[in-house]
Amino acid sequence: AQSPLGSILAGLTGGNQSAGSGMLSAVMMLVQQNGGLGNVVAQFQQQGLGQQAASWVGTGANEAISADHVSSVFGSGALGQIAAQLGMDQGQASHAVAQVLPEVVNQLTPQGQVTNDSGDMLSQALSMLRGS
Repeated sequence: AQSPLGSILAGLTGGNQSAGSGMLSAVMMLVQQNGGLGNVVAQFQQQGLGQQAASWVGTGANEAISADHVSSVFGSGALGQIAAQLGMDQGQASHAVAQVLPEVVNQLTPQGQVTNDSGDMLSQALSMLRGS
């Protein structure tokens, strides 16, 4: 049985887990550095993207966000770090985060809500990625 995170990786990278694990790890660290899942969802709500963020947490289809939305929420500094870490330009990093973040939030909220243990799940997921 594959873990939900393994499914994210396989889905994002067409089965090439090593390519996706760097981005997935970067996105999860970004969530952690921004105060966890609840805070990140709140940041998107404050930017007028509450409907999109709610769709990722909920059990229905995930609504898309743009690279510009990601930039406005997380700022260029954090995205610049991801870009440098993964050897891509900041625009590519913003676009990749916009692709990955909704699915990460979705997988970390299987009951359709942000739970108190979402931080633990995030830490466990990061540990799994580092170990793979």
